[in-house]
Amino acid sequence: MQARNDSTIAQEQAWNSQQLAAPVTAPSFRLWTYRAPAIVLGCSQRALLPVAEARLPPGTELVQRPSGGGAVLAGPWLVSLSVVLPTAHPWVSQGLVDSYRELGLLHARVLADLGVPAQALPAADVAQANASMGPAVDWACYGSLAPWELTDVRNRKLVGLAQRRQRNGILLVAGTLVTAPDWPLLCDALGHPEDAAEMQRLTVCCEELARRPVSAQAVVSGLEQALCEALQGGADPK
Repeated sequence: MQARNDSTIAQEQAWNSQQLAAPVTAPSFRLWTYRAPAIVLGCSQRALLPVAEARLPPGTELVQRPSGGGAVLAGPWLVSLSVVLPTAHPWVSQGLVDSYRELGLLHARVLADLGVPAQALPAADVAQANASMGPAVDWACYGSLAPWELTDVRNRKLVGLAQRRQRNGILLVAGTLVTAPDWPLLCDALGHPEDAAEMQRLTVCCEELARRPVSAQAVVSGLEQALCEALQGGADPK
């Protein structure tokens, strides 16, 4: 299985919703890479749609997802992952916060194998880590830390996590910053140009931590292999 190279955010969001349209009976996953930049707003950020539509540069996709959380900037710098699980799956059967644990730890192992040192942030350490980073950018997904997301030793965010829980199943999503994102694009589009420097301060990418080039395809391949093994051959990645 290869990542859905040069996917659009609309295609990704449609796939996510389709997987939860009927009861989930077995794990499945899909990996995503993107040719062009795109902005994804959370369900509570509808008021930002007209702002972004007026400010977006040509060729930038804009969608609103049905789940909560802050704005996400997708693009060539990001590898995304969607994992769909039955509600009784061991990864997600212990509650909201604990549902992130295994996915966060899996990302840490994969990135370590690629020479990217990072750790999954335990829930008990989140408050202290956020405090150590100073003011958050609360409208952006990567502007603060949540349980089991990946950081470097300075608590800069590398991998963001989110989930959507429905009666039919549970969707876990993750986004890994492989190279440095275009934070000015996101901040300008949403009317917060002053936050671009803050987003750069709060985040880190794989290439910076590895101190060498890291390809999106290497991240994709590592995650694919690890997920197939972790889900015991039961994942259908198509």
